[in-house]
Amino acid sequence: MQLHEKSQGYREGAKDYVKGRPGYPPETEAWLRDTLGINQNSKVLDVGAGTGKFIPTLRKTGAQITAVEPIAEMRDELQRAYPDVLALDGAADGIPLPDASVDAVICAQAFHWFATSAALADMARVMVRGGMLGLIWNGRDETIPWVAELSEITNRYEGNTPRYRTGAWRKAFPAPDFEPVSEKQVRNAHIGSAEEVVLKRTMSVSFIAGLPSDERAALERDIRALIDRTPVLREEKVSFPYETSMFAYRKKQGCLAAP
Repeated sequence: MQLHEKSQGYREGAKDYVKGRPGYPPETEAWLRDTLGINQNSKVLDVGAGTGKFIPTLRKTGAQITAVEPIAEMRDELQRAYPDVLALDGAADGIPLPDASVDAVICAQAFHWFATSAALADMARVMVRGGMLGLIWNGRDETIPWVAELSEITNRYEGNTPRYRTGAWRKAFPAPDFEPVSEKQVRNAHIGSAEEVVLKRTMSVSFIAGLPSDERAALERDIRALIDRTPVLREEKVSFPYETSMFAYRKKQGCLAAP
Protein backbone atom coordinates (compact mmCIF):
# COMPACT_ATOMS: atom_id res chain seq x y z
CA MET A 1 0.00 0.00 0.00
CA GLN A 2 1.46 3.34 -1.04
CA LEU A 3 1.15 6.05 1.60
CA HIS A 4 -0.94 9.06 0.70
CA GLU A 5 1.32 11.98 -0.20
CA LYS A 6 -0.21 14.15 2.55
CA SER A 7 0.65 11.56 5.22
CA GLN A 8 4.32 12.40 4.69
CA GLY A 9 3.78 15.45 6.89
CA TYR A 10 3.79 13.09 9.85
CA ARG A 11 7.50 12.50 9.27
CA GLU A 12 8.20 16.13 10.14
CA GLY A 13 5.48 16.44 12.78
CA ALA A 14 5.85 13.26 14.84
CA LYS A 15 7.00 15.00 18.03
CA ASP A 16 4.34 17.72 17.82
CA TYR A 17 1.76 15.00 17.17
CA VAL A 18 2.49 13.48 20.56
CA LYS A 19 2.06 16.77 22.40
CA GLY A 20 -0.77 18.24 20.38
CA ARG A 21 -3.32 15.44 20.18
CA PRO A 22 -6.18 15.00 22.65
CA GLY A 23 -6.66 11.83 24.66
CA TYR A 24 -9.83 9.77 24.81
CA PRO A 25 -12.80 10.11 27.19
CA PRO A 26 -13.54 7.62 30.03
CA GLU A 27 -16.42 6.11 28.03
CA THR A 28 -13.84 4.65 25.66
CA GLU A 29 -12.78 2.10 28.26
CA ALA A 30 -16.34 0.77 28.57
CA TRP A 31 -16.61 0.64 24.77
CA LEU A 32 -13.45 -1.45 24.52
CA ARG A 33 -14.58 -3.78 27.28
CA ASP A 34 -18.34 -4.10 26.78
CA THR A 35 -18.83 -3.52 23.05
CA LEU A 36 -15.60 -4.91 21.61
CA GLY A 37 -15.21 -7.56 24.32
CA ILE A 38 -11.54 -6.81 24.97
CA ASN A 39 -10.09 -8.09 28.24
CA GLN A 40 -6.87 -9.40 29.76
CA ASN A 41 -7.10 -12.56 27.64
CA SER A 42 -7.41 -10.69 24.36
CA LYS A 43 -4.86 -10.08 21.63
CA VAL A 44 -5.40 -6.65 20.08
CA LEU A 45 -3.90 -5.07 16.99
CA ASP A 46 -3.63 -1.27 16.75
CA VAL A 47 -3.49 -0.47 13.00
CA GLY A 48 -2.13 2.92 12.00
CA ALA A 49 -0.93 3.27 15.58
CA GLY A 50 1.09 6.42 14.93
CA THR A 51 3.02 7.47 18.01
CA GLY A 52 0.93 5.19 20.24
CA LYS A 53 -1.56 7.79 21.43
CA PHE A 54 -4.25 5.15 21.96
CA ILE A 55 -2.01 2.62 23.71
CA PRO A 56 -2.54 3.94 27.29
CA THR A 57 -6.30 3.48 26.83
CA LEU A 58 -5.85 0.00 25.37
CA ARG A 59 -3.54 -0.97 28.22
CA LYS A 60 -6.36 -0.49 30.71
CA THR A 61 -8.07 -3.57 29.27
CA GLY A 62 -5.07 -5.74 30.15
CA ALA A 63 -4.93 -7.04 26.57
CA GLN A 64 -1.78 -8.05 24.73
CA ILE A 65 -1.12 -5.21 22.25
CA THR A 66 0.60 -5.26 18.88
CA ALA A 67 0.97 -2.08 16.84
CA VAL A 68 1.37 -1.61 13.09
CA GLU A 69 2.58 1.72 11.72
CA PRO A 70 4.16 2.39 8.28
CA ILE A 71 5.84 5.74 9.04
CA ALA A 72 9.22 5.17 10.67
CA GLU A 73 9.31 8.50 12.53
CA MET A 74 5.94 7.82 14.14
CA ARG A 75 6.90 4.22 14.95
CA ASP A 76 10.15 5.42 16.55
CA GLU A 77 8.17 7.69 18.89
CA LEU A 78 5.88 4.78 19.78
CA GLN A 79 8.78 2.45 20.54
CA ARG A 80 10.47 5.12 22.64
CA ALA A 81 7.33 5.66 24.72
CA TYR A 82 6.21 2.01 24.92
CA PRO A 83 9.25 -0.26 24.57
CA ASP A 84 7.26 -3.28 25.74
CA VAL A 85 4.76 -3.03 22.85
CA LEU A 86 5.61 -4.92 19.65
CA ALA A 87 5.61 -2.23 16.92
CA LEU A 88 5.71 -3.56 13.36
CA ASP A 89 6.40 -1.85 10.07
CA GLY A 90 3.36 -2.56 7.94
CA ALA A 91 0.26 -1.22 6.23
CA ALA A 92 -3.43 -1.89 6.76
CA ASP A 93 -3.63 -3.93 3.55
CA GLY A 94 -0.39 -5.77 4.28
CA ILE A 95 -0.42 -6.61 7.99
CA PRO A 96 2.67 -8.65 8.95
CA LEU A 97 0.77 -11.11 11.18
CA PRO A 98 -0.53 -14.66 10.65
CA ASP A 99 -4.15 -15.48 9.87
CA ALA A 100 -6.58 -15.55 12.81
CA SER A 101 -3.97 -14.25 15.25
CA VAL A 102 -5.85 -11.42 17.00
CA ASP A 103 -9.22 -11.04 18.70
CA ALA A 104 -9.75 -7.39 17.80
CA VAL A 105 -8.40 -4.66 15.55
CA ILE A 106 -8.47 -1.00 16.56
CA CYS A 107 -7.99 2.00 14.29
CA ALA A 108 -7.73 5.15 16.39
CA GLN A 109 -7.77 8.42 14.46
CA ALA A 110 -6.52 6.49 11.43
CA PHE A 111 -9.05 4.52 9.36
CA HIS A 112 -9.76 7.40 6.95
CA TRP A 113 -6.19 6.99 5.64
CA PHE A 114 -6.78 3.40 4.49
CA ALA A 115 -10.56 3.00 4.10
CA THR A 116 -10.36 0.42 1.32
CA SER A 117 -11.77 -3.04 0.69
CA ALA A 118 -8.21 -4.41 0.60
CA ALA A 119 -7.47 -3.05 4.08
CA LEU A 120 -10.70 -4.41 5.52
CA ALA A 121 -10.02 -7.80 3.95
CA ASP A 122 -6.56 -8.00 5.51
CA MET A 123 -7.83 -6.87 8.90
CA ALA A 124 -10.47 -9.62 8.69
CA ARG A 125 -7.77 -12.10 7.73
CA VAL A 126 -5.77 -11.57 10.92
CA MET A 127 -8.90 -11.76 13.14
CA VAL A 128 -10.39 -14.85 14.68
CA ARG A 129 -13.99 -15.71 13.76
CA GLY A 130 -16.32 -13.24 15.42
CA GLY A 131 -13.43 -10.85 16.02
CA MET A 132 -14.20 -7.17 16.51
CA LEU A 133 -13.15 -4.09 14.57
CA GLY A 134 -13.24 -0.77 16.41
CA LEU A 135 -12.90 2.60 14.71
CA ILE A 136 -12.57 5.70 16.87
CA TRP A 137 -12.00 9.39 16.16
CA ASN A 138 -11.83 12.66 18.04
CA GLY A 139 -13.57 15.24 15.85
CA ARG A 140 -13.59 18.99 16.48
CA ASP A 141 -16.83 20.46 17.79
CA GLU A 142 -17.32 23.16 15.18
CA THR A 143 -20.54 24.42 16.80
CA ILE A 144 -18.17 26.52 18.95
CA PRO A 145 -17.44 29.75 17.02
CA TRP A 146 -13.68 29.89 17.61
CA VAL A 147 -13.32 26.22 16.63
CA ALA A 148 -15.23 26.89 13.41
CA GLU A 149 -12.97 29.88 12.73
CA LEU A 150 -9.88 27.74 13.31
CA SER A 151 -11.20 25.18 10.83
CA GLU A 152 -11.78 27.92 8.26
CA ILE A 153 -8.14 28.95 8.62
CA THR A 154 -6.76 25.43 8.25
CA ASN A 155 -9.15 23.80 5.78
CA ARG A 156 -7.91 25.87 2.87
CA TYR A 157 -4.70 23.84 3.03
CA GLU A 158 -6.25 20.35 3.10
CA GLY A 159 -6.42 19.69 -0.67
CA ASN A 160 -7.28 16.03 -1.23
CA THR A 161 -6.13 14.87 2.20
CA PRO A 162 -8.29 12.01 3.58
CA ARG A 163 -10.08 13.27 6.70
CA TYR A 164 -12.63 11.79 9.07
CA ARG A 165 -14.86 14.85 8.90
CA THR A 166 -15.64 14.35 5.18
CA GLY A 167 -17.29 10.98 5.86
CA ALA A 168 -15.60 9.48 2.79
CA TRP A 169 -14.36 6.57 4.92
CA ARG A 170 -17.95 5.30 5.15
CA LYS A 171 -17.81 4.29 1.48
CA ALA A 172 -15.78 1.26 2.57
CA PHE A 173 -18.97 -0.14 4.10
CA PRO A 174 -20.94 -2.33 3.81
CA ALA A 175 -17.99 -4.70 3.70
CA PRO A 176 -18.34 -8.42 2.90
CA ASP A 177 -16.36 -9.56 5.96
CA PHE A 178 -18.00 -7.33 8.58
CA GLU A 179 -21.39 -6.59 10.07
CA PRO A 180 -22.13 -3.34 11.95
CA VAL A 181 -22.64 -3.60 15.70
CA SER A 182 -22.96 -0.08 17.10
CA GLU A 183 -22.14 3.60 16.73
CA LYS A 184 -21.68 6.00 19.66
CA GLN A 185 -20.72 9.63 20.19
CA VAL A 186 -19.58 11.20 23.46
CA ARG A 187 -18.22 14.59 24.49
CA ASN A 188 -14.50 15.08 24.97
CA ALA A 189 -12.11 17.95 25.62
CA HIS A 190 -8.39 18.61 25.36
CA ILE A 191 -7.26 20.72 28.31
CA GLY A 192 -4.04 22.73 28.28
CA SER A 193 -2.49 25.97 27.18
CA ALA A 194 -3.54 27.48 23.87
CA GLU A 195 0.01 26.84 22.68
CA GLU A 196 -0.45 23.11 23.27
CA VAL A 197 -4.08 22.36 22.45
CA VAL A 198 -4.66 24.87 19.66
CA LEU A 199 -1.34 25.75 18.04
CA LYS A 200 0.63 22.50 18.39
CA ARG A 201 -2.49 20.46 17.66
CA THR A 202 -3.05 22.35 14.44
CA MET A 203 0.58 22.30 13.35
CA SER A 204 0.68 18.51 13.83
CA VAL A 205 -2.05 17.93 11.23
CA SER A 206 -0.50 15.97 8.36
CA PHE A 207 -1.21 18.38 5.52
CA ILE A 208 0.04 21.30 7.64
CA ALA A 209 3.17 19.59 8.97
CA GLY A 210 4.22 18.95 5.38
CA LEU A 211 3.75 22.53 4.14
CA PRO A 212 6.72 24.62 2.95
CA SER A 213 8.24 26.61 5.81
CA ASP A 214 6.93 29.97 4.60
CA GLU A 215 3.34 28.70 4.40
CA ARG A 216 3.64 27.09 7.83
CA ALA A 217 4.91 30.38 9.25
CA ALA A 218 1.99 32.29 7.71
CA LEU A 219 -0.49 29.78 9.07
CA GLU A 220 1.07 29.98 12.52
CA ARG A 221 0.68 33.76 12.46
CA ASP A 222 -3.01 33.38 11.60
CA ILE A 223 -3.55 30.96 14.46
CA ARG A 224 -1.73 33.19 16.95
CA ALA A 225 -3.88 36.09 15.79
CA LEU A 226 -7.01 33.99 16.44
CA ILE A 227 -5.73 33.20 19.94
CA ASP A 228 -4.96 36.86 20.64
CA ARG A 229 -8.43 38.08 19.65
CA THR A 230 -10.37 35.31 21.41
CA PRO A 231 -10.66 35.94 25.18
CA VAL A 232 -11.29 32.30 26.13
CA LEU A 233 -8.07 31.29 24.34
CA ARG A 234 -6.01 33.76 26.35
CA GLU A 235 -6.81 32.01 29.63
CA GLU A 236 -4.14 29.91 31.34
CA LYS A 237 -6.07 26.70 30.63
CA VAL A 238 -8.04 26.21 27.43
CA SER A 239 -10.66 23.54 26.78
CA PHE A 240 -10.69 22.47 23.13
CA PRO A 241 -14.06 20.73 22.60
CA TYR A 242 -14.29 17.46 20.68
CA GLU A 243 -16.86 14.79 19.91
CA THR A 244 -15.46 11.28 20.15
CA SER A 245 -17.12 8.87 17.72
CA MET A 246 -16.86 5.11 18.17
CA PHE A 247 -17.90 2.52 15.56
CA ALA A 248 -17.94 -1.24 16.16
CA TYR A 249 -18.07 -4.02 13.56
CA ARG A 250 -17.97 -7.80 13.95
CA LYS A 251 -16.23 -10.21 11.61
CA LYS A 252 -18.94 -12.42 10.20
CA GLN A 253 -18.95 -15.91 11.63
CA GLY A 254 -18.82 -17.43 8.17
CA CYS A 255 -15.63 -15.61 7.21
CA LEU A 256 -12.56 -17.81 7.27
CA ALA A 257 -8.95 -16.74 7.22
CA ALA A 258 -7.37 -16.77 3.77
CA PRO A 259 -5.91 -20.17 2.81
